[in-house]
Amino acid sequence: MFRYNALSHEEVKRFETPSTRNYTEVHLEDLSVNPSGDPSWQPVHCVMPSRYRMFAEYIRDLTVYEDDVWIVTFPKAGTTWTQEMVWLVHQDLDYKKAASINLNDRSVFMEISAILNVIKFPDTIGIVEKMPRPRHIKSHLPLALLPKQLWTVKPKIVYTARNPMDVTTSYMHHYKFINGFRGPREDYLDGIMADQLIYCPQIKHATDFWALADRDHVLFLHFEDMKRKMPEVLLKVCAFFGKSYSPSQLEELEHHLKFDTMKENKSANNEAMMTEIQMMTGVPNDFKFMRKGQVGGYKDELPAEFIEKFSVFVEQQLKGSDFRYRE
Repeated sequence: MFRYNALSHEEVKRFETPSTRNYTEVHLEDLSVNPSGDPSWQPVHCVMPSRYRMFAEYIRDLTVYEDDVWIVTFPKAGTTWTQEMVWLVHQDLDYKKAASINLNDRSVFMEISAILNVIKFPDTIGIVEKMPRPRHIKSHLPLALLPKQLWTVKPKIVYTARNPMDVTTSYMHHYKFINGFRGPREDYLDGIMADQLIYCPQIKHATDFWALADRDHVLFLHFEDMKRKMPEVLLKVCAFFGKSYSPSQLEELEHHLKFDTMKENKSANNEAMMTEIQMMTGVPNDFKFMRKGQVGGYKDELPAEFIEKFSVFVEQQLKGSDFRYRE
């Protein structure tokens, strides 16, 4: 079902981390299920630590249910924000339940246990299989590595894209403080440009889903719209799930989803996860999973020469697609 191309250790050792090692390109070869319907569709590979090979087919063959809700993003593209928004809209604005159950338990990160080989997480794929329905499931996997039944059973799928400059900036902090990357910033940025970090290629991750944005069971969102036009986004999400709420209810939801509110929301800000990671690694830090949530924040953190080169790279990667990121 998959072909694996182990990347040269000499080539990628600068990008590896203690918890994600021995990077491998995972290529889907089984085209019996074609999400696009386009006979010329070629699935995009994904860079994963070698540990993922033990789980790739398990995930690909996962049983999917029509009442599932899947949240899919490239890392640091507004995933947590999308999870909380979608869960509340779908669950009739049950704030009490949302406050009493951590978001990571309400919307399970499916493949995390298939990636990290130092920090011992529970079997998250098994947890997904046993979740009470309707299940809310989070994944950063690209289209080709996700369960094939997503395209035959057709549950609700919400995809959120974010400008790759801001993703790169946020992922840089994530890669350092969660994955344990200890190299210089220049090595990390080289990894981004080479598309050889975990979950890369980054741009193709979004364009593959954009090609399916007209499907009835797929909702494609932009992080920047959530920042600037949240009322419009909420109406779109409500319509997608067949929900109708009053103006006052939507106003309350918008306030609940404001970045500063979310940052202080202990059931949704991943503070508990960060504490657990610090305990497991023995490396305490004051890193906040929800850092700034800005649009355009990359201008203050990324070198001008990288921004220039990466802009050219992004345009090259977008050739052949009518998808464009928000600025």
